[in-house]
Amino acid sequence: MGLPGLIRDICGPMAQALAPVPAEVQGYRLSSREDCWFPMLLAAQGGRVAGILLSQVPPDVMERLTYFAAGLQHFPTATDVVVEGRIIKAQVFLAGRTDTGFDAAWDAQAWQARWEPLARDAVREMMGHQGRFSAAELPQRLPMILSRAAARQAAAMGAPRAVRSDMSHAMVEDISETTCHAGFFLTREHRLRHPRFDGTMSTPVTREVFVATDAAIVLPYDARRDRVLLVEQFRMGPYGRGDQYPWMLEPVAGRVDPGETPEQTARRECVEEAGLILHGLEHIASYYCSPGCSTEYFHTYLGLCDLPDKSRGKGGLDSEDEDIRTHVLNFDDALRLCSSGEADNGPLILSLIWLKAERERLRAVA
Repeated sequence: MGLPGLIRDICGPMAQALAPVPAEVQGYRLSSREDCWFPMLLAAQGGRVAGILLSQVPPDVMERLTYFAAGLQHFPTATDVVVEGRIIKAQVFLAGRTDTGFDAAWDAQAWQARWEPLARDAVREMMGHQGRFSAAELPQRLPMILSRAAARQAAAMGAPRAVRSDMSHAMVEDISETTCHAGFFLTREHRLRHPRFDGTMSTPVTREVFVATDAAIVLPYDARRDRVLLVEQFRMGPYGRGDQYPWMLEPVAGRVDPGETPEQTARRECVEEAGLILHGLEHIASYYCSPGCSTEYFHTYLGLCDLPDKSRGKGGLDSEDEDIRTHVLNFDDALRLCSSGEADNGPLILSLIWLKAERERLRAVA
């Protein structure tokens, strides 16, 4: 019996020395929910869960298993398991909380189709942080780890190549990779060689990259009244650059959460930041915001909606420490922000220029 790929990723190099055997734990159930990237093992009278038993687990593998489980807020508990008709004591990782909303039975096939590639990607990053920060810190870091994994999965789809070369990611020789900083964001240093246009390989070069996530950006537009909504908030980019006025006017924006489509994120963020329900989305463009140094990738939309009468409002989630002011402007007034320089971030400028080109079409059917 072989180890599932995800378990191999968790156990690391010693996984090949393990000898798993089929086992069953009674009195428990595997539970899930729609946004579940990993199931939870919860106590349940009469429940039965099939799994595998690992015997004579080396200490470093046990440390890895415990570290991963702690990230999911699962903790080792001694319980009875059934192996070949015999009942033996074993360590089982149980959910530390029961108020999780994990009410649905876990569907292994559905999970494999939707979540397994992302889960394996996320696990590889999680286990790479062992020794950098404690298991107790993992739960608060997990949302960004999952979002970075989702971004990597999305990037694997690639983009059209009608003009640019067909040289691929697989043709780059990654000599070494070092995580220089691991906070809310990551910074990685790569030592690599890449193909050159003359057919040769480059000499080894060192490059740093800011590892972020994918984001959805949406400019709310009321086509009937020809008005747009902008959000204003404090931004670290301008502040870190030394901008004297680091409060920015922007479209609504937010990180694409794992399991979400960019369109779902755009709709969710409009509710959270501006209290708006969109009745339509127009895709403007998807693009890297700064490909020379950052992985951040934007999906930009125009959101068709009915905007409020008042010109200013408040938005944002208290749970995310968001302090947002909203502005409703006539389109002509918003467009003048581009020529005056007050619109000084790419997504807002791009969205307004796109709307200028498409405005007549959208207003004709409003």
